[in-house]
Amino acid sequence: MHLKFQNNFGVWLAPKRNINNIAGLQVFNILRFVTFLIISIVFTKIGLSKEQIGLFEISVFMAGFATFFWVTGLIQSFLSLFRNNKTFGGQQDSNFSKSPEIFNIFVLLLVFSVFVFFIGLAVQNNFSVFGIKGKAPLLNVTLWYIFLSSPACLVEYIYMVQNKSGNTLSYAYITYTLQLVSVLVPVLLGYDIVWALRGLVLVSIVRNIWLLTLIYNYAEIKISFSYMKEILYLAIPLIFSTLISGSAQYIDGLVVSIYYAADGFAIFRYGAKELPFVVMLAAGLSSAMLTEFSTKEKVLESLTILKRKSLRIMHSMYPLTIVMLLFAKPIYHFVFNEEFTRSADVFVVYLLAIASRLVFPHTILIGLKKTRTILYVSIFEVIINIFLSLWFVQEYGVTGVAVATIGTYFLSKIILVAYNYFRLGIKPKEYIPLKWYIFYSSVLLILFILIDHQIIVI
Repeated sequence: MHLKFQNNFGVWLAPKRNINNIAGLQVFNILRFVTFLIISIVFTKIGLSKEQIGLFEISVFMAGFATFFWVTGLIQSFLSLFRNNKTFGGQQDSNFSKSPEIFNIFVLLLVFSVFVFFIGLAVQNNFSVFGIKGKAPLLNVTLWYIFLSSPACLVEYIYMVQNKSGNTLSYAYITYTLQLVSVLVPVLLGYDIVWALRGLVLVSIVRNIWLLTLIYNYAEIKISFSYMKEILYLAIPLIFSTLISGSAQYIDGLVVSIYYAADGFAIFRYGAKELPFVVMLAAGLSSAMLTEFSTKEKVLESLTILKRKSLRIMHSMYPLTIVMLLFAKPIYHFVFNEEFTRSADVFVVYLLAIASRLVFPHTILIGLKKTRTILYVSIFEVIINIFLSLWFVQEYGVTGVAVATIGTYFLSKIILVAYNYFRLGIKPKEYIPLKWYIFYSSVLLILFILIDHQIIVI
């Protein structure tokens, strides 16, 4: 029996041949989130203390904070330049020839990973977290996780550029199942939380072995400093802009860790989550569309595709977000436990981020290789976010930090939309389904206000 699902939820159940690049990345990102969500739920259900959970969360947090910006910048630049660069040109047939681009991006990711690893070793005795001075808890295993997990991020994108998104799903199912087992089994057996992190390291080793097999099959082993220079020229503004704008959640975490201890940090982290499907589907769509803006002739067609695909996500994700907004507190009480009910207050604020996530002016700019504009807007965004976070945390606690972040997200997207319109002549209606977007966002905002003022109580 063949099932071909047209919505965004069912796509991972469809046969592999029905999976396109966009869907493959979206499903992969969703599975990643679901895996960590299950881990979080199990940790609370088996009675781990908030301090132990906080230590695990701060380690994953530090690993993400140390890598997310340069991994994202390098990968996005690689996608934008694949078969469309000065060094190797676009004449290669991606179906029959091995790619030197793949090998060179692998080398760059590896070099950056080694660099960050040794920086961590050099400063390991000068960390301060949760009031602990000196060497941060679980730092050594966190550094190994950083070193091994970063290059492995290339696997799903190799499958994407080779149009083998069905293989992405096999890779995701196998490695995320292994991750669940490796992280949860030691803790369920009564071992210390450090063994959960060692489980993440083990899975990263498996992913790197998988990556090396793909390098052997699809990459031409050929070092090209000229191509690396092309990538870095495009990537450096992206790296800094991603560090600046994408660091909002990490800035939030740092602000909270200053004002609260490990248990308060755990409560914030359990609430500081956007609706995962929104983030994952949006990220998958954005990454997959980067290769579509390779020529001027394809821009108009790509804008239409972007508009159609984003509307499809809106039709499924806005209603789900509204349901989560209405039932967030009972859901948190049921899924976690009573101690984490306060996290729901943070979560309902982060749900509003959908209004900025499902608008894609940045995708157009990256695809057109105008990354410096994104950098300048990101600098403005982070300055506003830091100022508002430090102000609001004192007035409204951890919820105030969330409000500051969501506000800056939306402001930066407005600026990028305006830039595309006034400087590039790309009208918002060409890539944003405006009528549906305004309708859904208005309904969501009105419900949030009614819930916040306790006019609606569930």
